[in-house]
Amino acid sequence: MTQLFFSEYDDAEFPGVRPLVIVGAGGLGREVLMLVRQLNEVELRWNVLGFYDDQRPPHDRVHELSWLGTIDALNAHPEPVFVAVAIGNSRQRAAVVARLSGAQLHFATLVHPSVLLRPYQFVQLGAGCIVTQGCIFTCDIRLGRHVLLNLGCTIGHDAVLEDFCSLMPHANVGGEAYLETEAYLGTNATVINQVRVGARCIVGAGAVAVRDLPADCTAVGVPAQVIKYH
Repeated sequence: MTQLFFSEYDDAEFPGVRPLVIVGAGGLGREVLMLVRQLNEVELRWNVLGFYDDQRPPHDRVHELSWLGTIDALNAHPEPVFVAVAIGNSRQRAAVVARLSGAQLHFATLVHPSVLLRPYQFVQLGAGCIVTQGCIFTCDIRLGRHVLLNLGCTIGHDAVLEDFCSLMPHANVGGEAYLETEAYLGTNATVINQVRVGARCIVGAGAVAVRDLPADCTAVGVPAQVIKYH
């Protein structure tokens, strides 16, 4: 069946509306706030307390919510709280998650209410995933932890996206494709069926990966060609 690994935190210990903070007070943070508000319109589940970011925003406010402090301050949070990490860059998101070590922190998995997920699709989502409006899953798909799917992405059958993969708007992943840890697909990028994208590989906007790409590279064009190694 569809498995949504929201957290190891027991629902019975934390029923009802859950407190949530967003790490990242930039553009993606505001978009995640919009996503949470759209989820709450369907079922009131999240109480957004505010934002944490090492860079203090102007006027200490983001869409009428407060900046609550740095990541170090969040680690010292005295009560249980769920966290959504709104950072688009795969490596930076992984680095921030590695710093979130507070005993009271639990990662929220957020899926826009427009995204269809039914038991017969056999889709697995790891803790901390963020799936935004207009995304489409087919069947037998596995997403690791903290995977970001921006607007209108499509994921084909038997695809695997490992931890911290990032897909920008309208990226497409074909059937049986495999994206290794921290792979990043730019806007309108496509990985065709059965192609493997190496760890930390960046596939540029509009590129089409028609053959396997190695780790730690940037590939652009149609078909995608490696232009540099990191």
